[in-house]
Amino acid sequence: MVNFIERVLTHPEYSRQFNCGDSLITVFNCPLEARLMKNRFTDLWSQNNYVFYVIDGRKVWHTANGSYDLQKGSCVFIQKGASIIEQFFDIGFCLILFFIPDGFICETLKSKTIPASKGVRKYDPVIMLNSSETLAAFFVSMSSYFANTKEPDPLLLELKFRELILTLADNPLNAELLSYFCSLMNEPQSLCMQRVMNDNYCFNLTLEQYAVLCNRSLSAFKRDFKKLYHTTPGKWLHEKRLNHAMHLLTNLNKTVSEAAFASGFENPSHFSRAFKARFGKHPTAIKKLPAA
Repeated sequence: MVNFIERVLTHPEYSRQFNCGDSLITVFNCPLEARLMKNRFTDLWSQNNYVFYVIDGRKVWHTANGSYDLQKGSCVFIQKGASIIEQFFDIGFCLILFFIPDGFICETLKSKTIPASKGVRKYDPVIMLNSSETLAAFFVSMSSYFANTKEPDPLLLELKFRELILTLADNPLNAELLSYFCSLMNEPQSLCMQRVMNDNYCFNLTLEQYAVLCNRSLSAFKRDFKKLYHTTPGKWLHEKRLNHAMHLLTNLNKTVSEAAFASGFENPSHFSRAFKARFGKHPTAIKKLPAA
C-alpha cells in the first residue's frame, strides 16, 4: 500500500512542491512523463485529507463506497484513508493538490466568524466540490506561485491553506463537505473509528496505518476497537473482507481475482483458502452457481 504523501515528497523531480510544516503540502504536477504510479491500478493511502483540482487528464478513484471518474475540471475533497487509483497511460494528468490534516481544518473552522452549519447528509470518501467562481479564482492565484521561481513565505502558504478551507466552507452548495467538516469538530471518537473502518476495511492497510487514520497509537487503537466491536481488528477485518468478496462474486459478477483484489487480499491462493474455510465452497464454485 503506497503512502501518497511519502511518494510525492520523495519524488520532487515530478512536481513543484511547497511545504508549510510537516503536514501542509501543496503540489503542482503536470508533465506527461511524471509517473508517480507505474501500474494501471495502484493501492494508495494518505494519513491526511487532500483537495485537488484537475487541470487536464483523467484518473478513477475506486473506494469501498463506489468509483469516481475524475476528469478535466473536477474539483474534489478526498478523506484521509485508502483508495485504488486507476490511471490511463495514454492520457496525462495535470493537477493542483493540497494535503490538509484534520487538526488544521478544525482549527481554521473554529476561527470562522460565521460558524459552519451542521449538515444532515451522509458523506462519501470522495466528495465532489462545487466549482464556484471564487474557488476558480483561488486556484488561479495559486498557479502564479507555482510559476514563480521564488518559493512563497511559509506564513503566506498557511494563509492560502486557510483561504481554501474557508472558501469551501462558505459555499452552501458544498453541503456534503460541510457535513464532513462538522463531523470532524463534533463527532465522538467512537464514531470516527467506525467511519474510518467502514470506509477502509477492504484495503490492505496494516494495523499501524489503521491506528494512524483513527488518530490513535497502536495499543490505544486495539483497546478501543475491542471495546467498540467486541473482537480484535484482525478478526473483524478478515470477516468483513470475506463477506465483501462474497457480495462481489454473487451480486456484481466479479471474477475471483477481481473480488480478491477489491477485498484487500493480495495473495489469490490465501484468499481462496480463507474463502473456503469461511463459506465451505471455493470461490470458483460460487461463480458457477446459477443466478437466483
